[in-house]
Amino acid sequence: MPNRRHLHERSPKRKRQINRFEPRQSFLIVCEGQKTEPNYFRKFPIPADSVVDVKGTGANTDGLVRKAIQLRAGQKYDQVWVVFDRDSFTLEHFNSAIQMANANGIHIAYSNEAFELWYVLHFFYLDTAITRVDYRHRLSQKDCLGYEYEKNSKTIYDELSIRQPTAIRNAKRLLEQYNPPNPVSDKPSTTVHLLVEQLHQLNSLFWDP
Repeated sequence: MPNRRHLHERSPKRKRQINRFEPRQSFLIVCEGQKTEPNYFRKFPIPADSVVDVKGTGANTDGLVRKAIQLRAGQKYDQVWVVFDRDSFTLEHFNSAIQMANANGIHIAYSNEAFELWYVLHFFYLDTAITRVDYRHRLSQKDCLGYEYEKNSKTIYDELSIRQPTAIRNAKRLLEQYNPPNPVSDKPSTTVHLLVEQLHQLNSLFWDP
């Protein structure tokens, strides 16, 4: 049974509800990581009559997409997403995952090379390829978190949420430099912001700014 969580309290400017009978929106988010990505996405504020079901599987690339197909069977989700990294996986497995997802109507939030790129983009624009370990060191520096980054942090969403508009702008700018785009070789790059925007869109279905 998908978890339901209440939307955080809104300001007086947003108290007029547009449509109480808007159909419930439901998301399935299937993550490669068992803790890092699920901990992040489970913290999003979600309207009370929407569902965001986040799964941390430990599977990767094409195996992750197959798991997503399996998990959505018999369920009715408005959107299904897979979240995975390029990391050190082979070109064949990475491309196979993208092709399989596209063929099955599944959205992709990938990072090349690591999910931590999305965190770094909250602080500054980065268009230089660095390693997974380097991302963790960079996040720990004074101009970022300013303390030792913990990979499986349960509070990272709260700590970064105010900077999300910056991260989205930087992620879009980063993708624009690749023409044409080729996810397997576009390093660094990420499409996590596409999923983030969709989750925030849940709120705009219910509330008028």
